[in-house]
Amino acid sequence: MTSSLNRFRTRAFARPGVKKAYDDLGDEFAFLDEVLRARAEAGLTQGEVAARVGTTQSAIARLESAQPKHSPSIATLQRYAKALGCKVEIRFVKDARRRTKRLARGTTPAAAHGSS
Repeated sequence: MTSSLNRFRTRAFARPGVKKAYDDLGDEFAFLDEVLRARAEAGLTQGEVAARVGTTQSAIARLESAQPKHSPSIATLQRYAKALGCKVEIRFVKDARRRTKRLARGTTPAAAHGSS
């Protein structure tokens, strides 16, 4: 990074909440990188993907954007992936940054949250 970018980053991260907000977006940016990498590897434009999916180029642009108000459904992601010759895999991976509350032996997750 350039020294001016380093200084900006240092000042920004010193502000309350900025570092946490930056870190919280990591998963979204990783998802976006994966989506864009898959399309690049397929050698397709947004318009070509849109034609294969049966939608518009602008809809594909929204899917590929980092705008949180445009969270695609799993079905949409599956159509997008299929257009690229891929498939969608969804996995739950332990987050080393967060500790989950351990359930008491014999307790179900629903019971632990007061549900029946």
